[in-house]
Amino acid sequence: MPGSAVSPGPVAVDTMGGDHAPDEIVAGAVAAVREHGARLVLVGQAPRIKQQLDRLGFAGQIPIAHADEALAMDEGALASRRKPRSSIAIACRLIRQNRASALVSAGTTAGIVATSRLRLRGQHGVTRPAIAVTLPTLPRPTVLLDAGATADVKPETLVQFAALGTAYAQVRLGVDRPRVGLLTIGSEPGKGNKLTRRAYELLNAGHPGIEFVGNIEGDDLLAGKVDVVVTDGFTGNVALKTLEGAVRLVLTDVQAAIASSRRARMGAAMQRRPLRELRDRLDSGTYGGGVLLGLNGTVVIAHGASNARAITSACVLAHDLVHGNIVERIREQVAAARTPRFGRRHGDRDQPAPDKDESAPDSTS
Repeated sequence: MPGSAVSPGPVAVDTMGGDHAPDEIVAGAVAAVREHGARLVLVGQAPRIKQQLDRLGFAGQIPIAHADEALAMDEGALASRRKPRSSIAIACRLIRQNRASALVSAGTTAGIVATSRLRLRGQHGVTRPAIAVTLPTLPRPTVLLDAGATADVKPETLVQFAALGTAYAQVRLGVDRPRVGLLTIGSEPGKGNKLTRRAYELLNAGHPGIEFVGNIEGDDLLAGKVDVVVTDGFTGNVALKTLEGAVRLVLTDVQAAIASSRRARMGAAMQRRPLRELRDRLDSGTYGGGVLLGLNGTVVIAHGASNARAITSACVLAHDLVHGNIVERIREQVAAARTPRFGRRHGDRDQPAPDKDESAPDSTS
């Protein structure tokens, strides 16, 4: 009811995940507090976090939750059970205890997904989570999911992904009725494999709140034809990595062309602002990372090579999603779009066992 809402808790930042942890992670978190007023709690090895805060002149200004362990960047999903006191696990526990509202981590994607599923569990009716990423299209960004959380899916799962993506686009992009497209090998209804053909039939049958506009092909990913692109995690991850590689190639070639001659450098100086805007639009760090949707909590997965600027964007993204009630919006969309096959509490069968260790982590401030 109006006036009765409880203010969301701070965003839990995993300071031990990422290629440049904890230095760049803590620096990005400090910038998020200084420049955007974000409420954070830093999770990880307290002595190392305090050292970085001291170096940045921010000692004692962000709470710290100590974690004994950390998931290495080369560790997979099994590490989620081998390391119950990892910084990601502690952050998830803070969310379950309502001491935090979201998790931000630049750690191993497999470890984040597995630990988050184990500790936070899926929302009612959601059979599989999905990672949503933002593509740099015009006139506004496009949401792609799944970008790698679930490689093997059923057609009904893609309908749920459409519901997840719709809710995410409404909160993240501010689009009232996001247009949803299904990624396959042709725009005609009969194109694709068994998975996409059946998913097309289900989506085309109509679901409340989902504005399905048909199939799209790979060369449409950056065309801005739709607001949400739905696919399985295997295809989505390959598509995303291909786009990232192409963007890096383009930026490298542009920089080489600018430096190739005095005339080119002079021309670039005159176009400095448009070039900077292009660079920022194509930089994945601008968008804050992918978001693991479908769990009882908000999880933002930043790129493993994230610098401080990217971490700041990830913290701001998590803050905005929490304040946009993304978990509740997803719950409503999934309930409205549920297919007959999901009439019973089908999703419960796939949920991992509850986390039995509910002890609160040691914390300092």
